[in-house]
Amino acid sequence: MTTVDDSSYRYRNAVPEDAEAIEALDGSFTTGTVFEVTVTGDGFTLREIPVDPPLTKVFGGEEDDEDDEDRADSRTFVAHGAAGGLAGFVVVSYSGWNRRLTVEDIEIAPEHRGRGVGRTLMGLAVEFARERGAGHLWLEVTNVNAPAIHAYRHMGFAFCGLDTALYEGTPSEGEQALFMSMPLPPG
Repeated sequence: MTTVDDSSYRYRNAVPEDAEAIEALDGSFTTGTVFEVTVTGDGFTLREIPVDPPLTKVFGGEEDDEDDEDRADSRTFVAHGAAGGLAGFVVVSYSGWNRRLTVEDIEIAPEHRGRGVGRTLMGLAVEFARERGAGHLWLEVTNVNAPAIHAYRHMGFAFCGLDTALYEGTPSEGEQALFMSMPLPPG
């Protein structure tokens, strides 16, 4: 178990008993801005625009597509608050062919946001990336999740790609997938 800076949070690897709390965590968000994507002949541009009324997004359950042979290169780290409840989690997986650690999912319970929980969980992901020999971290985020985009940029992630069709046929249809990466900081 890891305790950081005398905080009231405890961080550790997830155990099977965490699965139900992870599944039940409220990963929804509300935002007053979104990133408008404009595709150009040379790439794409982003412009943060206000939305009124504010947009609230609730994510549905997602399928676990991890198979047994990938588990050695995957980790789930959890954060628990002082009262013992789940404050957040991050799920990561390493791919050796491109030395990439992918952030598959990161969610922080609304009442724990803005307290460094996401940054600390991402720090655990960085430690795991170093153990695996990763050169960079990579993630995907919808263009409407401005709060997460700001947090990722503050952590050192930069935009590196766009997929305008990733969400077709899903509840997120009409949104665009933004890809962000961060070189592995020197350790």
